[in-house]
Amino acid sequence: MAGLGVGRALGFVAPALLLIGAFLVFPAIWTIYIGVTNYRLTGVEAVSPSVVGLANYTRALNDALFHNALWLTMLFVLGSAILGQNILGFALAWILRRARPAVRRTVEALTLLAWILPSTVVAYLWVAFFDRDTGTLNSILGTTGTAWLIDYPMVCLIVFNTWRGTAFSMMLYSSALQAVPPSQLESARMVGASGWQTLRDVVFPHIRGHVLTNTLLISLWTANDFSPFLLTKGGPNHESETVPVYIYNVALQGGELGYSSAISFLLLLANLLVSLVYLRLLRRRA
Repeated sequence: MAGLGVGRALGFVAPALLLIGAFLVFPAIWTIYIGVTNYRLTGVEAVSPSVVGLANYTRALNDALFHNALWLTMLFVLGSAILGQNILGFALAWILRRARPAVRRTVEALTLLAWILPSTVVAYLWVAFFDRDTGTLNSILGTTGTAWLIDYPMVCLIVFNTWRGTAFSMMLYSSALQAVPPSQLESARMVGASGWQTLRDVVFPHIRGHVLTNTLLISLWTANDFSPFLLTKGGPNHESETVPVYIYNVALQGGELGYSSAISFLLLLANLLVSLVYLRLLRRRA
């Protein structure tokens, strides 16, 4: 800014600041405001909502369906992000580091394809895969008539999200593994270290920061992911209703915009708390 002057510098960043204000700051403030009202999608409360203070938050703390959504969201994050995408992404990166270039490029292209396809397209492909009558999975297993999305909804969602999101972890770990000195890997091999010992004592100390960063990002993305709605709509009987899906159902199907906004703010606070824990871990590591 010393060369441009404060006025010109602000002129350059003003469009970005306006976009941030319009699409991030204002919606966040508006959500906080609506969260302390009884604002509804239709009816008298839609025209003249009343301030109800913390009533929506008190209701959320005593709402069994909200508690169920929180539990399912944590299960979804643990199964498909922290374990699924993390482990599968690292495994692919570790295996492909010595694969032939043609094999590596093919696997990377197929994995990236799952990541860049629109969520709606991927979701409907998986709905067809899990279909009760003509689904591919039932054809492979010979279990025609098994309704996977009804009988095992969360398992299906975890498998779906792991398959869809592994590409990011794979690319991040592929880059991180390049920072591991080959001489240390060779030394571990020469002294007879097992694969697990090599990973534990040589590889992980070098990529610990990458593991933390990847885990934070994919956990936040998964916790706020709306794609489960495309497969199960939260059913059957709320058995796959994660928090984002619950917010949608409360807001648009139940019409309770005030209550759904309060839950959205609680989800935002949870995201901030996880981010603060991550920053604390990074500072401790530094």
